[in-house]
Amino acid sequence: MTVESLPVERTLVAQDWRSWRRLQFSSRLPSLGARASRSMEDRNKVYKELGLFSLRKKIEDIVVRAETIAPTALELEQARQIKQEEMVRRYNLWDDPDKSSEILLTLGDSNDTVCFLKELKYQAEEVKLVTQLAEMDAINYWLFKQAYNTSVDISNQLSRYEMTKLLTGPYDKEGACIMIQSAPGSKESEIWAEKLMHMYLLWSKKQGFPGRITEKYSAKSGIRFVTVEFEWQFAYGYLSGERGIHKLIKGFNRDSIPCQIGMACVDVIPLFLVSTPEIPVEDKDIEVSTLLSCGENEHLVYRMERAASILHVPTGIRVQCSGERSHFANKIKALKRLKAKLLVLADQQEVSDITKISRDGIFDLWQEETRRYMFHPYKLVHDVKTNTQLPDLVSVLDGGLEPVLQAHVRHRHTRDS
Repeated sequence: MTVESLPVERTLVAQDWRSWRRLQFSSRLPSLGARASRSMEDRNKVYKELGLFSLRKKIEDIVVRAETIAPTALELEQARQIKQEEMVRRYNLWDDPDKSSEILLTLGDSNDTVCFLKELKYQAEEVKLVTQLAEMDAINYWLFKQAYNTSVDISNQLSRYEMTKLLTGPYDKEGACIMIQSAPGSKESEIWAEKLMHMYLLWSKKQGFPGRITEKYSAKSGIRFVTVEFEWQFAYGYLSGERGIHKLIKGFNRDSIPCQIGMACVDVIPLFLVSTPEIPVEDKDIEVSTLLSCGENEHLVYRMERAASILHVPTGIRVQCSGERSHFANKIKALKRLKAKLLVLADQQEVSDITKISRDGIFDLWQEETRRYMFHPYKLVHDVKTNTQLPDLVSVLDGGLEPVLQAHVRHRHTRDS
C-alpha cells in the first residue's frame, strides 16, 4: 500500500463507518425512520401515531378508574334504592304529606343516581371497545380521539359523583345565590367584580346549568353589585367556600408589597329549590325600606323605587332584592334571602334557633380573604383557605374552577369529619 493511497482509503472507511452508524440508529427507532422522500401526509400520520401512545394511556387510566369505582358505587346505590322502595311500601303516604314528599324526593334521587351509574358503566365499556377497534384499524386516530373525549367526560362525571358524596351539609344539595360587591371607590375593583361574575357564569355553563343574573348595578368601569342565581342541585355545596374577599394583584413594588389591587366581596346563600324551611322572623325584628336611588338614569330610579331592602335588627344583617316587578315581590324574595342567610349563620354557630345567633359571632366577609389572582410578575391563583395554587390563571377566569372548588369541599369534609 502506497503512501499516496492512505488518505483515500481512510476516507472510504470513514464513509462506511458513518453509514453503519446511521443504519444502527435507524434500526433502534423504526417508527422514526421516515425518510426525507416521504410525503408530508406520511409524516403527519407518523406523528399522529406517536401521539396516540400517551392518549391511549390516559384513556386506559380513566377506564380503570371507572371500572374500579362505578360497580361498587352502583351496588351501594341499588341497596339504598331498595330500602327507599320498601319504606314507600310500608309508609302511608296520605298520613303525613310533608314526610311523604321527603321520602319520594329521596327515592327519586336514588333512582337518578342508579341510572347515572349504569350509564357510566356502559360508557366505560363503550370507550374500551372503541379503543380496541381503533387499534385493529391500523391505529385509527379519529376513533382514538372519540374515545378520549368520551373518557374525559366519564372522568368529570366520576369526579362530580365523588364530590356529591362529600357534600353532606344541611343545605349542600340546594341551589345557590351568589352576590358580588366591588370595593367602594375603586374603578379597578368594579372591573374586577364584573370579571368574577363572568367567571362564575362560565363555570356554571360548563357544568351544563347556566346561571341567571337577577339584579345588577353597573358602574362606569364595571359593576358595583350583582346577584346571580344557580338553580341546580349541589350548587350551594360547591360554591359555599367562595365567601370572602377575592383579590386581584397586578404587580408588586420594590418592597414586595402588592400594588394595583382590585377587590370584590363574594357572599353565597342557599337557594332552596323546593321550599324554604319555615323559620319564625318577627315583624318587630325587621325594617323594610326602599333602596336609595343613584340617579344615573330613569330606568335605574324606577328599579330602585320598587326594590326592597330588609334589615334584621337583632343580627344587623341586611339583604336586598330589586329583580322582581314590584316592591311587594321584591320584599317577599328579600325575606327568603334573609331566612336563608339566618339558617346559614345558625349552622355556622351550631345553634338550633335563629334567635340564639350571636351578633358578635358573625364574621365580616370584608375581613376574610379567600383567593388571590396574581397577574404579574407571574400568573398564579392562590386559594388562601386551602393553600391551593394553580398556575393556569386564564383557565380559572374562563370558568375552570373545579380544582379550587373541589379543594374547598375536601377541606370542609376533613374539618367536619
